Amino acid sequence: MLELFGNGPSSAARLLGDIGDVGRFADKGRFTSWNGTAPLEASSGDRRRHRLSRAGNRRINRVLHVMAIVQLRHDTPGRAYYRRRLAEGKTSREAMRCLKRRLSDVVYRRMVRDAERLAAGSGGHSGAAPDSSAADLNPVVSTSEQSLPEPAHYKDRAAASSSA
Repeated sequence: MLELFGNGPSSAARLLGDIGDVGRFADKGRFTSWNGTAPLEASSGDRRRHRLSRAGNRRINRVLHVMAIVQLRHDTPGRAYYRRRLAEGKTSREAMRCLKRRLSDVVYRRMVRDAERLAAGSGGHSGAAPDSSAADLNPVVSTSEQSLPEPAHYKDRAAASSSA
């Protein structure tokens, strides 16, 4: 999450904490509806337009909004996307809505990819072989790891070293 431009440690933590298991969303449309970036139709007469939803998770919506603002302030693909939408005749608010929806899709794809990568990994510690005792429920104990049957006798060792 930290690799996304405009997303800092606190925003990444907010995304991970509030979203949790991304598998609970059937697709990116359901995710955008949950976070409030899905467009709502607000047409009147011949003018067809959409607006941002006021429903959904406002904290995630705020994180996406900050990401969009940061991307607009720097020369990023998000800024180029925003300008293309303006060139198509959209208002600045409509273009911002489109950018936030696009960022929501990027976050969703990233979280799905990360979840799939984690599910494909082996159990136990990272880098452990599948037959490693770290991944086994019952660790294997070899003879070199067993305790001695009786305590050592220091008097016998001292007498043996002085006679030599």
